[in-house]
Amino acid sequence: MTNLLIQNATLPSGEVADIAIVGEKIVAVGKALAADSAGADATVIDATGLVALPGLVDLHTHLREPGFEQSETIYTGSQSAAAGGFTAVHAMANTSPVQDTAGVVEQVQRLGQEAGYVDVVPVGAVTVGLEGMQLAELGAMANSRARVRVFSDDGKCVHDPVLMRRALEYVKTFGGVIAQHAQEPRLTEGAQMNEGKVSADLGLTGWPAVAEESIIARDVLLAEHVGSRVHICHLSTAGSVDIIRWAKARGINVTAEVTPHHLLLTDELVRSYDAVYKVNPPLRTQEDVLALRAALADGTIDIIATDHAPHPAESKDCEWQAAAFGMLGLEIAASVAQDVLIDSGASDWNRVAAVLSGNPAKIGLLEEQGQPLVAGSIANLTLIDPKAKRVIEHSHSKSDNNPYRGLTLPGAVVHTIYRGYQTVTNGQLAEKGRPNA
Repeated sequence: MTNLLIQNATLPSGEVADIAIVGEKIVAVGKALAADSAGADATVIDATGLVALPGLVDLHTHLREPGFEQSETIYTGSQSAAAGGFTAVHAMANTSPVQDTAGVVEQVQRLGQEAGYVDVVPVGAVTVGLEGMQLAELGAMANSRARVRVFSDDGKCVHDPVLMRRALEYVKTFGGVIAQHAQEPRLTEGAQMNEGKVSADLGLTGWPAVAEESIIARDVLLAEHVGSRVHICHLSTAGSVDIIRWAKARGINVTAEVTPHHLLLTDELVRSYDAVYKVNPPLRTQEDVLALRAALADGTIDIIATDHAPHPAESKDCEWQAAAFGMLGLEIAASVAQDVLIDSGASDWNRVAAVLSGNPAKIGLLEEQGQPLVAGSIANLTLIDPKAKRVIEHSHSKSDNNPYRGLTLPGAVVHTIYRGYQTVTNGQLAEKGRPNA
């Protein structure tokens, strides 16, 4: 593996510095480091004008393998993640077989290591088969080689309050967290899009905001009662923001995420009947988007998580009602964060580093990810050109359900460095992942 000397990078604080990397670790950070700081044969990267962030971490990625390899594989999803600046992704449990046993989560972790583009961190199912009837082998998954700490039935809500309480109690024993897909199923039967003016105009069954908000309210109170951690997936409504803000003010141990698409897109796009815009939870109103953006900036929402959900063409190129829910997100998350937090003037690069790296790593208890760029830390980092403007076209995902195609977004990932290995160089994805990963 080649040692690296990154020169003139702008750190999240705004300071310009050099970063010397030897093997997997950062060995020095400072102004005008000596040419041999990373060894006489180090590769030099001119990072003038580029912002250096800790490697991005996604708490919510659907890699589809095992079972749905026609949509994505761990290998192609890892490539897409690296192209988006990520060095770690949490692989959600709704695979086939479901990630509800130690054997399956260990398989997912092993395939991620073999791919070598990012740390693939399995998310364990909360219930057996995602069926919401009995708890899965939470302890076995936690004690497995995969060391699972995040559990979710994402795609399905853990709707039984007794089962949710038991899950919160169980993961508390080893510091884990339940990541809840907040959707009251009885309130969303047959729902196709956000309930509101657009759904009324189009005659599509509406998905009310209260279906999300009622579950969040219940679960933060359960977490308070148990004294456990709960994480709320893909917040999408202004009311959900209010509940999270109230819960945090009360001292409840709750964290929350928002997706890039809920920060940028609205239900008005559904008027096209293009199923690329069909997602769960649905795209909401402009008022909801503004509330989510403000909450991300002020810290009410802790992280951006992509909910990268690839689907083959036949699952989207069909009538709206028959189409699958979900859209891509890994390769545009950094650009959306720049648009929402930097270009809007709402916050700074320290906040971007927090919502895309530091905070998700803390929630997932990843000790070697999300670290500040200082001597001694693992060399996971991303270099972004904030002045770039790019029209979204190509994706490295195996699927093409990309709602951002044709949009112009700010910023571009120029280099991604995963454990000292360049997975992206000058915007080009490495042909192979990190050796001996």
